[in-house]
Amino acid sequence: MQARINHPVLVFPAAMKALLALSNSTGDTLPQSTRNLIYLRASQINGCAVCLEMHATEMRKAGETDERLSTLAGWRDAPYFTDAERAALALTEATTRIADRADAVPDDIWAEAAKHYDEQQLAALVIAIASINTWNRLNAATRAVAGSQGN
Repeated sequence: MQARINHPVLVFPAAMKALLALSNSTGDTLPQSTRNLIYLRASQINGCAVCLEMHATEMRKAGETDERLSTLAGWRDAPYFTDAERAALALTEATTRIADRADAVPDDIWAEAAKHYDEQQLAALVIAIASINTWNRLNAATRAVAGSQGN
């Protein structure tokens, strides 16, 4: 496998700086484990092997369990996720698949997330979801190759 072009953020270093700033802008507003679940789940949906490998590796290093990693795609039927994480994952799926329904993020999904997260945390969730979707799209468009980032 070979990428189509050099990664856009390498061609435009200001884009790398901006995207890293976006990714890091919410700081510790959310637990890192929740952000990692968001990153991995969106990457599963988008089929981004670069991000799947990178985030699964990071999660393992941070002590994430094999049960949670191996059942993330089926989180609704797995007992390993908290109610707050489930709300974040539902919001991730809706926000990632915005073309799948007329109301991209239905009120019930938003309301469930709002039960577990305050306004600042909801904003952080939306930014984290937007950020990983941007990275997924850059990698998909250029056919970035998993493992080529030196994880």
